[in-house]
Amino acid sequence: MNAVMANPGRKRIAVVGAGFFSQFHLEGWYQLPGVELVGLCDSDPQRAAALAKRFNVSQVFTDVAQMLDVTKPDLVDVVTPPASHAQILNSAFQRCLPVICQKPFGVDYSQAVAMTHQAAVACVPLVVHENFRFMPWFREARRLIDAGVLGALHSISFRLRPGDGQGANAYLDRQPYFQTMPRLLVVETAIHFIDTFRYLMGEVDGVYARLRQLNPAIKGEDAGLITFDFASGAAGLFDGNRLNDHVASNPRRTMGEMWLEGFNGVLRLDGEARLWFKPHHGAEVEHQFASGADLSFGGGACGALQAHVLQCLAEGCEPENTASSYLRNLLIQEAIYASHHSSKRIEMLGFQPSALPYLTIH
Repeated sequence: MNAVMANPGRKRIAVVGAGFFSQFHLEGWYQLPGVELVGLCDSDPQRAAALAKRFNVSQVFTDVAQMLDVTKPDLVDVVTPPASHAQILNSAFQRCLPVICQKPFGVDYSQAVAMTHQAAVACVPLVVHENFRFMPWFREARRLIDAGVLGALHSISFRLRPGDGQGANAYLDRQPYFQTMPRLLVVETAIHFIDTFRYLMGEVDGVYARLRQLNPAIKGEDAGLITFDFASGAAGLFDGNRLNDHVASNPRRTMGEMWLEGFNGVLRLDGEARLWFKPHHGAEVEHQFASGADLSFGGGACGALQAHVLQCLAEGCEPENTASSYLRNLLIQEAIYASHHSSKRIEMLGFQPSALPYLTIH
């Protein structure tokens, strides 16, 4: 990514979308020094106005193009459902504005590829807002790996149990569209761990998946077992369902528990965002680190991602999770669905996604 932000001083940020998760984006920008929130656009002006007042956003709009022309931001942050991404990104690309775009990135893999190509042709920086890898516990795990504390890694597992998906009213108070998504667990949630596993363990060579629908009130899958084979020879397991919770004062803080195993010992993440290290044949002890604010999503993951992107754009270097690099996550996501439908392990080498029927199992 060669683009450098033209404005060397205060950064002007325009945000598109005032739904449930937008508050965490706005909180991150609001707390970053040298940032001015110049506009918030949403089809519901009253909803946008309430968030604008809360986070000191200068102006509210209902039209994206108008907002971009009036506010002249340095960067556009898109926090809207996938079906809206292509049109919003096109408006930003026409004005040569860098973009951070929430996931799911586009309506499907082919559209994600097309938007990525469009950004490249326009020479516009495009980053996918994949924030889990910016959670403090995963950043600390990466630091410990790099320091050699765990030794050579051979296994990672994450047990996802946010406890928010039971009954007829599941998700309705927060993100009601979850109920009608034809693909849910992998597209909305497991994608975070595809990315985080790659961040911690390296490239994925193959996957095997069994997906299920446990809550009949929703359309898509809400449970699944996914195994990963990494290029290093290590293995991974994602064991997730959205119905049960886990031992935590707030089950959504970490969303579950992790075990990261190396030849020197095991690093464990618990539901209180604490890390524990058990050296081989030794006693498990808590590993102290700065785990971020309790009430901020993911220990401040959104703000950490935003700060990282601003720094990289200012320095002219490539941020993590550019759209071009994120396509690999989406390819693995498609391989997971292909594995479920074929009941076979999918090798990533040579894999090409194809149109698949949505889940019909219960």
